[in-house]
Amino acid sequence: MNEWKHKNNALVKEFVFKDFKNALKFVNKVAGAAEKMNHHPDILIHSYNKVKITLSTHSENKVTTKDIKLSRIIDKLFL
Repeated sequence: MNEWKHKNNALVKEFVFKDFKNALKFVNKVAGAAEKMNHHPDILIHSYNKVKITLSTHSENKVTTKDIKLSRIIDKLFL
């Protein structure tokens, strides 16, 4: 599994799925987890089966513990 990368004051990671349907299921799981934390990532679905997630605390303009916690939750959702 690829790791989260630090880029432009954010954590970024791309996830690859077998099809569009599974990519959407994953996005919905991430949305549910993000809502519970009240911490919302930027999500991009592209190439029909890839999901790019960017985490940053916009009010701080940097990566915070909230982003790290959500990144760990997202990794577990991908398994």
